[in-house]
Amino acid sequence: MDRRTFNLGLGAAIAAAPVVRQASAREYTGPNVILIRFGGGVRRAETIDEAATYAPYLRHVLAGRGLFIPDMRIAQLDGVNTSHAEGTLNLLTGRYLAYRDAGSKFLQDRLEPTEPTLFEYLRDAFDIPSHQALLVNGEDRPQEEFFTYGVNEHYGIAYRSEMLSLHRFKLYKFARIVEEGRADEATLADAQKQYDALIAADPRTITPDQSPEVTAFWEDWRAHYGDDGLRNPRGDRLLTALATRALHQLRPRLMMVNYQDPDYVHWGNASHYTRAIQIIDDGLQRLVETVDADPFYRGNTVFVITPDCGRDENPLMDVPFQHHFNSRAAHETWAVVFGSGIERGRTLDRSVDQSAIAPTVAAIMGFQASRAEGNVLTEVFA
Repeated sequence: MDRRTFNLGLGAAIAAAPVVRQASAREYTGPNVILIRFGGGVRRAETIDEAATYAPYLRHVLAGRGLFIPDMRIAQLDGVNTSHAEGTLNLLTGRYLAYRDAGSKFLQDRLEPTEPTLFEYLRDAFDIPSHQALLVNGEDRPQEEFFTYGVNEHYGIAYRSEMLSLHRFKLYKFARIVEEGRADEATLADAQKQYDALIAADPRTITPDQSPEVTAFWEDWRAHYGDDGLRNPRGDRLLTALATRALHQLRPRLMMVNYQDPDYVHWGNASHYTRAIQIIDDGLQRLVETVDADPFYRGNTVFVITPDCGRDENPLMDVPFQHHFNSRAAHETWAVVFGSGIERGRTLDRSVDQSAIAPTVAAIMGFQASRAEGNVLTEVFA
């Protein structure tokens, strides 16, 4: 019996039984982990093929610094979709179909986890404040604001991660404009309208409020970039800017950066896709160099880089590079793991399931993702 079958059979019993929380969480002394969703769905051909890659820093530098996994796959299971929200939750929970509809609108997959995420496991096991468990999210995927916590009865909002995103900054900004009351009447009315619309976008509401540390982060961001939205980076460059600033100011122990721009290829322009891969590659280099230059992170950080899903390889389609048809290539991904305590310069010569990412991150950090279906990749450890 494989682990998925076993866990599915065990699931009802675990859900029914109360889970006793540890009397006191331990101090965390393990390595920091930065999980990079090389997102928006990418094919192996444009990312890890040595000759054809548009991500040379990833392929020619980072792959050699750790364990390179060229054959990672999303399982072919009934109901499993090869898309961004689903793939991200596979990575965060270590399970397939571990989500429910949180109130979807057309073309918006508003999913929320039904199983614990890595952030919830981590904060249950260790005394880590919410601002040191971070999700960095793209401005065009507000539906992924739901991923900060799941609906498992033992975990949930008390163990949430914090979210850094343009959506969250706008919530802060418009609330402050109204509170300050210095703008003209039309600007104040518009700020209140914008704030109300942002709050309405999440039917759960954002409760509790973001931590004082994250509020201070947004205060500094606003002081630097202003209110007009014309000076701060956009797209995946925004995510890199948020993540590097967070490393300096918030000192996260676990951070997930959800890059996304390759998905613009849905509109049919292949150059949008390949350029977006290059932008992520540039962002990776900036993040790695930031970590390598910082004594807090240098020598005590692990990077885990992997896509949310693959993409189709049918050149005869009207709009190529899709991923919603469950083709073989859409199920094919890869991973690179490198950093403190990780096997260096090794290429794994076997297929690995995407569900292995969460339990492997948990093992690196010293806790157990007990509800994950995947198995720990023992090959990552030196």
